[in-house]
Amino acid sequence: MLTPAENDLLCRVEGDAPMGQIMRHYWMPACLSEEIAEADSKPIQVKLLGESFVAFRDSNGDVGVMDELCPHRRASLVLGRNEECGLRCLYHGWKMDRHGNVVDMPSEPPESPLREKVKHRSLPVKEWAGMVWVFLGDAENVPEFIPPAWAPTADTKVSIAKIVIPCNWAQILEGAIDSSHSSSLHSSDMVPSRVVQAEADDNAWYRPSTDKNPTMRSKSTDYGFHYAAIRRPIKKADTHSYVRTSVFVSPMTVLIPPNASYNVANVNVPMDDTHTAFHFIGWGEKAMDEDKWRAFLGAVPGEHLDENWVSKRNQSNWFLQNREEMKEGSFTGITGIPNQDMAMWVTMGPIANRSEDTLGAGDAAVVEFRRYMMAQLGKFQEEGKDFEKSVYRNGPDEIIPSWQGIIPKEADWSDPQERENKKLQQW
Repeated sequence: MLTPAENDLLCRVEGDAPMGQIMRHYWMPACLSEEIAEADSKPIQVKLLGESFVAFRDSNGDVGVMDELCPHRRASLVLGRNEECGLRCLYHGWKMDRHGNVVDMPSEPPESPLREKVKHRSLPVKEWAGMVWVFLGDAENVPEFIPPAWAPTADTKVSIAKIVIPCNWAQILEGAIDSSHSSSLHSSDMVPSRVVQAEADDNAWYRPSTDKNPTMRSKSTDYGFHYAAIRRPIKKADTHSYVRTSVFVSPMTVLIPPNASYNVANVNVPMDDTHTAFHFIGWGEKAMDEDKWRAFLGAVPGEHLDENWVSKRNQSNWFLQNREEMKEGSFTGITGIPNQDMAMWVTMGPIANRSEDTLGAGDAAVVEFRRYMMAQLGKFQEEGKDFEKSVYRNGPDEIIPSWQGIIPKEADWSDPQERENKKLQQW
């Protein structure tokens, strides 16, 4: 349980809010590459940490992300003409290239020196894993882009479902690291089965346990923490445990336990205090193709989502919950794992009031997340500019992967080599 003041520190990211300042030390996704797929195509508005930007792909196929409002009279460049390697404002024709250089001022005399004096703010950009990444921090001290743990190489197969959710980033991230809820909320999609490890097909995910009361264990890392949800397996419960480990990579990524076919992750990008761009990611050689992934999750643009990636399921229609399906066996009556989660997150309110929640043993990972982030906030407020030295900048190979499997009870869940060596391969 947090005090109201602590809850504000954890959740708020706009303006000078300390959490937003912490996030400015990291590269973060601004949009999907597919949103600006073609050269000279329609620009899009991007919101990050309470600020508005315009993203576009220029005539050479390169991506630019700049402040949304024209430096002249502050009209939106989202409406601008994307042509000949730059955005031209409709109001007076000022044109900026992707680096923020003003390359044309038709409303000014040809001899005017104003063009050389104006520089529009543009962000450092990197395209990787189907996303456009940007850095919002100190423009004089831009760190090297490090690939995320879920896309360690440029050729990693990645499928991304994106949903813009009308609530704060922290309650979404707490849901992602909360392994205990999956046995209830997702019980119709994560089905107990006599498999020796988690498996998946086009219809469901299968796991070798009926245990809804996992024992939680956590361990801190340089980049966040990893934790285990330890359950009784369907078979060999006297001697073995079914272990699912999740990994929190600060400040906005969770590596979710995989299945036998592919790995899973999510990235939660704060657009402002009360809106989040949620990305649910399947990755690895056997990951579903993106169209199939989005269909499986109930997150297909144009069908389940509108043109702004906002779900057609919302609180005004109670997330299109189907009570007849509930009578026939669906636990929630809501189709799609992210949609089930979204219903829980949104109904907590735009910013969940953590001073009134009641935590139990199953919330150990949530407690650890809050403890870790409050410690980061304290460190940031104490170190100021020196906080940069505390930011994790190593490669994805040094991040312990998420994991699942059945191991002997005495095995060390936190040791990647030991748990893999002792993993049960067959009943």
